[in-house]
Amino acid sequence: MINKIYKQYIFIFSLLLLSAGCTKLDLVPTDTISPDKAYRNINDINLGVLGAYALLDGGTIGVVSTVSDEAMFPTENTVGNSDAFRWLYNSGSGSVTSQYGTFYVAIDRINRTLAGLDALTLTGPDVATGARYRGELLALRAYFHFELLRNYASSYQTGALGVPYMKASAIGYPARDNFETVIADAKADLVDAKPLIPAAFTDKTRITKTAVSAIQARLALYEKNWAEAIGYANEVIAAFPLATKAQFPGIWTDANDSEVIWKAKRVGTTDSRLGDFYFRQTGGIVLYAPAFKLINTFDKVNDIRYPAYIKFDATRTGTKSQYLVNKYIGGTSTAPGLTDIKLFRTGEMYLIKAEAEAESTGDAAGDLNALRAARINAYTNVSFADKASLIAAIMEERYKELAFEGHRFFDLKRRNLPVERLAADAVNASGAVTLPTTQAQYSLPIPAAEISVNKNTVQNPKY
Repeated sequence: MINKIYKQYIFIFSLLLLSAGCTKLDLVPTDTISPDKAYRNINDINLGVLGAYALLDGGTIGVVSTVSDEAMFPTENTVGNSDAFRWLYNSGSGSVTSQYGTFYVAIDRINRTLAGLDALTLTGPDVATGARYRGELLALRAYFHFELLRNYASSYQTGALGVPYMKASAIGYPARDNFETVIADAKADLVDAKPLIPAAFTDKTRITKTAVSAIQARLALYEKNWAEAIGYANEVIAAFPLATKAQFPGIWTDANDSEVIWKAKRVGTTDSRLGDFYFRQTGGIVLYAPAFKLINTFDKVNDIRYPAYIKFDATRTGTKSQYLVNKYIGGTSTAPGLTDIKLFRTGEMYLIKAEAEAESTGDAAGDLNALRAARINAYTNVSFADKASLIAAIMEERYKELAFEGHRFFDLKRRNLPVERLAADAVNASGAVTLPTTQAQYSLPIPAAEISVNKNTVQNPKY
């Protein structure tokens, strides 16, 4: 009898729990905003666009400088992140995997905002504004996916493991798209975006029509589509000439934005160099200094880039590094180092065009010489005996021109070249002088959390 009553009690109690559960499921969440209420008008769409722009930062710059031959690990740094510099990172190393999550958060914001824009009925001037926002969102989606590809692809060639290209906000288990699929999807988004952004829109803190051309030029370089690389680079060069020698130093203090095509605006009153450019000085300790290998490539007397990029401080003695990264130093005492991040510049376009011309047909030497003449006092044009020497010169010029802008590691990977440091740059790197192309760390790892949760993804080889 007692057993029968107990079973009836359990049955009734279960029904009550089920009923309560169903009732609870019918409640409207109070800690989230329903999509149909999040984007009520064109102003809400703009906020969504700005939310995606907000995730542009200098994280990639720090990673690229640390794992390549741009920076060195000075003796005075006893607190800095050394696993990346010593090529000891793995899927659990946030120093090289954090951008993965950040960029996908940005992409999710983009896709949610696009869905919100699709649901709106726009009238009057909002129609044109909405079209521009759509263009910016599509271009941003292409840009963030391309950055993910540069960071986490197993290699830059057809058939290589790329990243999932997300065209909608959804919860699931996406598999990794191949390199060429990501390239094709990004190209399609950029083609759709370009006509939506009016030529009259010139805000450099947002994506303009010319900025789309710049993204297309860089993407074409990685695709090895030389004709498109030349064509898109020419579009940018025609719109934005190189900075003069007088203007160039001011780019890095935000005194001017000559030849800057697209930049990430940074605001504030405190020095945030450690967070964004952790090869800079903080608290009187140089965490990452410019590599002697990089320093030695410059004509220290005539190259205007040298003092703009690198500072020598003779007062720092003993174990302290006398060389510091001067780029992004800032122009005010209230916020030193808080300088806008230059995402695309005309100098890069000259080098993209030169490399593409060297690989096909065209005056590659002419473009290389034109850039050098703009940067080096009393420069005399140089001719090259063959393609190999010309390509080598272009790669070295990229090393100098684009130092600490987030390219060097990817450039070496594009050319299937090892990372080779001077012994002097690896004195505190436990012998990490050469990173061969066959080592796992030659490709950055997919985060461990992604591998453990996403049943359809796989890790890069050899991890």
